[in-house]
Amino acid sequence: MVITIKESIKGAREAEGVTVIIDVFRAFSTACYAFDSGIRRLINVATPDEAFALREKLKTETIITGEREEKKPEGFDMGNSPTEMLTGNLQGKTMIHCTTAGTNGIMNATGASEILGAGLVNAEAVASYINMINPGKVTLVAMGYRGVESAEEDLLCARYITELLRGNEADISNEINTLRKGSGSRFFNPGNLSFSPPTDFFLCTDLNRFNFVLKAVMTTPGYAEILRLDMNH
Repeated sequence: MVITIKESIKGAREAEGVTVIIDVFRAFSTACYAFDSGIRRLINVATPDEAFALREKLKTETIITGEREEKKPEGFDMGNSPTEMLTGNLQGKTMIHCTTAGTNGIMNATGASEILGAGLVNAEAVASYINMINPGKVTLVAMGYRGVESAEEDLLCARYITELLRGNEADISNEINTLRKGSGSRFFNPGNLSFSPPTDFFLCTDLNRFNFVLKAVMTTPGYAEILRLDMNH
């Protein structure tokens, strides 16, 4: 198994083989909490306009979640926040998810043979799934801040998954703690409280909380259906 780590939208476009799009703060953490909170269906799109257009097409009860510049865009039902997923009423609903880095990463991974979404909350499940299917080539894409800047939490997650794929035990608790003073410090800025609360930091860094994989399947051009695949120990 050849494992390559790449970064940002550019890395997603270059990815080959089984591709893991990593967005710890916050896209795929949010998606995991949404599934855990009972959503029936999750669809990723790249832009807010596509999200609104898709809501018009779907006749089911639909909510739009996501962010632009970390904040909830006008007309969206919820932001890109795990805290909101836990406190909102999601049971049985279809969720359309649109973010700057994570969902765009999925849309840009056109050379991948299979696409998975990952954060620290489901990293071990992702590694277990990849080891189970045992592909020849794996690309881990650390999406970074807004899909353009390196982000330590995404690179940490990529290195952690790499260690697990190689059969190594990895203790990253110290690295997770240091995120609080680094890239995670924005969650503790009082000015960000309304859209990026401190609880999001702790929810996004709750290592291996979920034992399921997010698998992206391109259905209609421009849409990715996100499937929850439960892993049994």
